[in-house]
Amino acid sequence: MKDSKKILITGGAGFIGGALIRNLLQNTNDCIFNVDKFGYASDLTGIETINSAAKRHKAIKLDLINKESINDYINFVKPDLIIHLAAESHVDRSINDPSHFIKSNIIGTFNLIESAKIYWESLNSNKKELFRFHHVSTDEVFGTLKKNEFFDESSRYSPRSPYSASKASSDHIVKSWYHTYGFPIIITNCSNNYGPYQFPEKLIPLTILKAIKGENIPIYGDGTNQRDWLYVEDHISGIINAFNNSKIGKTYCIGGGEVKTNLEVVNKICSILDNLIPKGLPYKNQITFVKDRPGHDRRYAIDSSRIKKELGWSPSYTFEEGLSQTISWYINNSIWCEKMMRKSGYIGDRLGLK
Repeated sequence: MKDSKKILITGGAGFIGGALIRNLLQNTNDCIFNVDKFGYASDLTGIETINSAAKRHKAIKLDLINKESINDYINFVKPDLIIHLAAESHVDRSINDPSHFIKSNIIGTFNLIESAKIYWESLNSNKKELFRFHHVSTDEVFGTLKKNEFFDESSRYSPRSPYSASKASSDHIVKSWYHTYGFPIIITNCSNNYGPYQFPEKLIPLTILKAIKGENIPIYGDGTNQRDWLYVEDHISGIINAFNNSKIGKTYCIGGGEVKTNLEVVNKICSILDNLIPKGLPYKNQITFVKDRPGHDRRYAIDSSRIKKELGWSPSYTFEEGLSQTISWYINNSIWCEKMMRKSGYIGDRLGLK
């Protein structure tokens, strides 16, 4: 293994952040400083399964809205790398109350990057040269696509929900700190992630749990909205590749290359469950079409050519492989799901109609 780094990760108690920390603890000697405000979807269970977590992982409850606290903590840790994953991320919740998204995703990003810049400016020339700030974002900032179109790093920003608007704003803040101050940033924009430990308000885990419980499985609109599905472990390998190998100022789009309609995804989940937990009637009989989400983007799809060509990254999991592993995980971890839903007060009800 390479020499140890001190890595400060925001949002490390979340779905993607937790997967990243587990990978780093298992495959590096790095020391991880996990900054998270511990909201409704935060959890450290997966990280705590790693033997080395007790020695090389430290979690602290800290809201990025508190600029003084994040400034003090950065100066205390003295990180070699900051990976910014902390964000409010559910589109439906952003429709119900955009204010949390503006505060966390825009103001929080400003507070973090400004504190990081001041810290970076205090470093000696060698450490300053090696320091990186990696901002993890989404393909939703680009808006919606027409049939057979794809997003790439040159795509125009056109966010259409409060969530995507807040993430677009954070992207622009990060890019401007590079162009204005020379601050050493990297940005990655990913497609729809799925996998173990995802809070069960998102399409795939919600469908799995409702199917198993015998409840109606809701599909927005006519079910033909398309998303590019990326298994979380593939996303993590892309993030790690980028911060280890990218030149500063670069942006990379990371997609799974698995574009599916929502109806195709739900039908596939039902088909796998028919084999794993068969019952009298097929699970697809539980599908119910419901009122569409306001401003629901029709298609997301990523062209990952740049990261494949420049950094040699490519996804390792097909959609069926990743989905099968995900379904098996949720079947075997019903206690975790119940704990998360009980803690958050979320019972699988519909959000995003306000």
